[in-house]
Order: sequence, then C-alpha cells, then structure tokens
Amino acid sequence: MNYRMICRFTGRILLVEAVFMLPALVISLVANEKKAVLGFVLSIAMIFIVSLSLILVGRNSKRIFLAREGLVCVAVSWIVMSLLGSFPFYFSGEIPEFIDAFFETVSGFTTTGASILSDIESMSDGLLYWRSFTHWLGGMGVLVFVLAIANSSKDSDGYTMHLLRAESPGPNVGKLVPKMKKTAEILYLMYILLTLLNIVFLLIGGMPPLDAVCTAFGTAGTGGFGIKNDSIAGYSPYIQNVCTIFMILFGVNFSCYFFIILKQFRNIFKDEELRMYVGLIVASVTLISINIASYYDTIEETIRHAAFQVASIITTTGYATTDFDLWPSFSKTILLCLMLIGACAGSTAGGFKCGRALLIIKNMKRRVKKTLHPNKVQVVRMNNQAVDENVLSTANAYLAAYVIIMVVSVLIVSLDGFSMTTNITSVVATFNNIGPGLEAVGPVCNYGDFSILSKLVLIVDMLAGRLEIFPILILLSSHTWKYK
Repeated sequence: MNYRMICRFTGRILLVEAVFMLPALVISLVANEKKAVLGFVLSIAMIFIVSLSLILVGRNSKRIFLAREGLVCVAVSWIVMSLLGSFPFYFSGEIPEFIDAFFETVSGFTTTGASILSDIESMSDGLLYWRSFTHWLGGMGVLVFVLAIANSSKDSDGYTMHLLRAESPGPNVGKLVPKMKKTAEILYLMYILLTLLNIVFLLIGGMPPLDAVCTAFGTAGTGGFGIKNDSIAGYSPYIQNVCTIFMILFGVNFSCYFFIILKQFRNIFKDEELRMYVGLIVASVTLISINIASYYDTIEETIRHAAFQVASIITTTGYATTDFDLWPSFSKTILLCLMLIGACAGSTAGGFKCGRALLIIKNMKRRVKKTLHPNKVQVVRMNNQAVDENVLSTANAYLAAYVIIMVVSVLIVSLDGFSMTTNITSVVATFNNIGPGLEAVGPVCNYGDFSILSKLVLIVDMLAGRLEIFPILILLSSHTWKYK
C-alpha cells in the first residue's frame, strides 16, 4: 500500500477544501456574522495544518499507484474531507452536536440533502453558502477537480485513471479524450458553464443573488439543500420550472454534452440509457399528474408539481415544491421506484443508475435465452456495442452489495422505533443520495430525531452510495491492509 501517495493526495484535497472555505468566510465578514467568522477562521487554520502535515509526510512518494490505492485514497479523502468540513458548523455553535454537524456535512458532500436542521433560515449566510457549496464540490467530485488542476506528467495517467474510476458514478468509466487530466478539465468546464447558466436564469426570475447561487449549487450537484424552510415551494412558478429543467439536465451523462460540443448528435439519440431516463421522466410525470389531478386547482399547477418532484427524485436532488407525502399511494410508490433507479451514469446524480439497471435487465434476458438455447452465443449490447463480461459481473456484484447493505441498514435503523415506511425510505433516501423520504423523514421533516447509531449508519450509507459502494467496502476489508 502506497501510504505516502495517499497522504499526499489527501493533503492536496484538504488544501482545496480550505481554499474553498474562503468565500464563505468573506460572506460571513460582510454580513458581520461573528460566530460564523470564528468558525471559519478556526476551521481553515486547522485544515491548513492537517493538509500541510499530510503533504509533508507524502513528499518523495513513489509513483506506484494501483487500483487498490485509488479506491482507498478516494474513500479516505471523502471521510476526512467531511470530518474537517463539519468544523465551521460545530465551532460556530450553529450545530452544537458534532455528530449532527458531521451528518450535515456528509449529506452535503455526498449530494444527499438529508438534514438534521429544523429551522434552516436561522442559519447565518456564510454557513448557508458553505452548506450549499459542499453539494457543488461533491457533485462532480473534489478529486476530479484536483486532477483537473494537477500538473501533467508522463506517468500520471495511470493513477489518475484509478482515482477517476473510483470516484465517478456508473457501471463503467472511460475517458472523453486520451489524457485523463484533459478529461477532468472538460468535465469541470461543462459543470461550471451549466451552473453559471442556471444562476443566470434564476436571477432573471427575480431570485436574490445568495438564493440563486445556493439553489444553483444544490441543483448542479443534485444535492437539494435549500436555504428556506419550505425548500423551493415559496418561489415563483418560473423559478420552480427553471429548477425542474436544470435538475433534469444535470441528471444526464456529461458525455452527451461532450458529443454536442463535437456535433455528434447521432451518438446522443442512440444512447439507450438517455432514452430510458427521458422515458421514465415522461411516463412518471404523466401517471402522477393523472393521479393527483384533484389535489390542485389547475392543470398547470398539477403538471408543474408532478414534473418538479419527478425530476427532483429521479436525479436524487431532493428539492420540494409541495408535501408529496400527502399524495396518493400510487404516486408515492412511483417516487419510491424512482428513488431506487436514479438518473444516468456519468452525471452528478446518485441512485442505482439507469445504465446499471439497463445492464441488469439485458443480462437477465440473456440468461433466459441462454437457458432456452444453451449452445447459442449470447452477447449483451449497449448502444450497439458488446458489453465486457467484467462490467456485467461488476454490475451483478454491485446489485448484491446494494441489497445487502440496504437490508442491514434498515434493520439497524428500525431499532429507533419509527414506522416501517420511515425506516425503509430513510435508508433508501440516504443510500441513493436523495434526501427526503416519507413520513418522519418526508419533505417537511428532518433526520434530527434519529439516534446516534442510526445517524452513523445513515452516514455510512450516504458515503457508500456516493462512492458506488466498493471504495467503502474495500476500505473496511481486512484484505486491503494485509499486503504491502
């Protein structure tokens, strides 16, 4: 295990985190929020010390960096980043319990949006900004950002591929261009441009600047931390529609936007995962609109709320314009199914992913055909290309781990004595990085009443969901640490 290289990368990531806290500190200074200023000053100082210490330990590290190191590096980085990122909430006293501050920060960086806060609007502007910015930084991934700004070298593409593969969502990760550093730059450039465009449209709708920036951060990272107690419900229909459109856009595989830049429109239209994603949205909005038609005064309002919640849930954003926990069981069941499926691989969204679900379905159909015709060669194809057997095997292993973790988590959380619906949807909502569930964790409730044990379980679920399970499992496996 290349411990020095892991320390070096973790130190660089923490350095980036400290630098990104500076705008939040400035906002707190301008707003004369003394407790928040103290929280950020102490946090930045401590993170700088830890960061420089790790970089110092990792100096002169060997360039050997295999898949194991990449997975461990990603898992360790996200845990340490979340721990230190919670300091501003804790040191300022605005979240007095450290486990709650840690839960809120993990929820931010993993773009989950599950909150323990009951009165969001009482929080200072600087902390509201930092809370939403964790979504933006976690959406594309801080390691991807570090790779984008890192110096290129002849032998760096090997370990950057391991890092990108470990942090990027989806059943298979590839390069947009031959060099990984260039791929990371392209990804972040598209991410920044879409975020800025979102902010512009929100400002045009009359949204205050801080609201627009924080809302865009939550939309881009598909996180869902609102800065109002009613999430997005209090804003105009125009702003709600803008959020709906951009949530859907950020749920699309970013390679599709790269194809637009290259004017390869045919590749977009033949993308099976994209067709499944759009089809699920259209079908769900239609069915829910019919089912909840009597709940609202006009057709426009019905479709707007249905479209917003479908977009919010399938992209695992978690914003809300209405209390969908009051909808009929049929509509809530559709939303629960969308929670499990999620959006496209290669997007900022969480969930199982449409691409992975499509692979599982295709592989199941192949198994049926193989049973009927054992001597016939059966190949699973995606976008008219044969899928590697290793990818299919990994998808099946992911499904098995996904189910086991969900069952174990629900069992532990059920010790708190909440209803079955609350227990199941709290795990589904955190593991799939959605945020709100149903009943006690519905869109107008929070996770503050859970025990410390349940919060720790849900924290692990959020991290495992964001990092696609395997980096966390490898970190916890004794086999990872047995060999040098």
